[in-house]
Amino acid sequence: MTGSSGRDQRRSVRMLVGLLGALVLSARMLQATSETLTIVLPPKLMAGHPATLAVLGVDGRLAPAVNVELGDGETITTDRTGRAVFHVPADGDYLLAKGSGAEAAALVDPAVAQTEPSTVALPPIVSLNDRFWICGAGLRGNADEESVKLNGQPALVLASSPICLVVWPGPSAQPGRAAVSVEAPGVQWSASTTLVSLEFSPPHPPLSPGQQGKLVIRTLGSSEKLEIVAQNRTPEVLRFVRGDTQELLTGGGPENIATVAVQVISSGDFSFSARVRAAPDLVSAGRYLWAAVPLAPQDSKHRIVELALRLAQHPRDVPQMRTQVAKLAQGTVSGDLQTLLEAAEAAL
Repeated sequence: MTGSSGRDQRRSVRMLVGLLGALVLSARMLQATSETLTIVLPPKLMAGHPATLAVLGVDGRLAPAVNVELGDGETITTDRTGRAVFHVPADGDYLLAKGSGAEAAALVDPAVAQTEPSTVALPPIVSLNDRFWICGAGLRGNADEESVKLNGQPALVLASSPICLVVWPGPSAQPGRAAVSVEAPGVQWSASTTLVSLEFSPPHPPLSPGQQGKLVIRTLGSSEKLEIVAQNRTPEVLRFVRGDTQELLTGGGPENIATVAVQVISSGDFSFSARVRAAPDLVSAGRYLWAAVPLAPQDSKHRIVELALRLAQHPRDVPQMRTQVAKLAQGTVSGDLQTLLEAAEAAL
């Protein structure tokens, strides 16, 4: 690592605690919120190797001194940056992490020799207000040793494994095409993506209780048609006419907007979340479904197996299968089974 890279890493660590809270939009459109803590794991771990996880508080900030229990019975505690390094068990197809009412899952790949990756994978579209993954090979699994830049500006490495990182764009990131660079001991990756920002316009003029209108969600940074998931968080104030969770498609072009029909129920502040839907990862979704089968009650096993087989045979049915997996997860008591089903749904 060069001296410049070391300074960038130290600067990124100093940014971690205070910066993430500022990235969470607190006006009326919420990009990333939770009623509990959020445990952030790399999407894929490597068996028998180190990895780093992060914990985000209700306010979106990295949370220090949080105990997290891993699936093998080990308990780790996040440091002052809200992260913790741990050792992935040598066996098992997945790992569960639990703490303070939150639970997360990650897939575990077999250990392989570490080489410089021929390709680096990351989403083609990345939200400025959400975390995203970068996967390749040759990393150490310690987020303190890794540096990521978007168009030359430092981003925040939240979680890490030898094959994947989870990154949050920094405050200097701007919508549009972005050159991505990753540096770690013995590793230099380069790739590109498109950064987008979602903005909204409330009905104008303001609506009174009982009146209907439209919310406009505008995509900055891309003229492509994008799938957006919008979820109403205050239905007692503002009702989404076609359901409180909606999948929208922007129109593309310079404006690149999507609209949501709404009705005002009562006076007060309202909020909703909106995110760009990532491309489905059918392989990961299938692995999570098969992992869920042994944990499922007898009346659900057959349905989960059926969905896993259908996913492999009919990949074009992803939207319908996503809905069915979501219903299974919602009808399951909180715990390991629900976490695996929710991970499968997220991958779809």
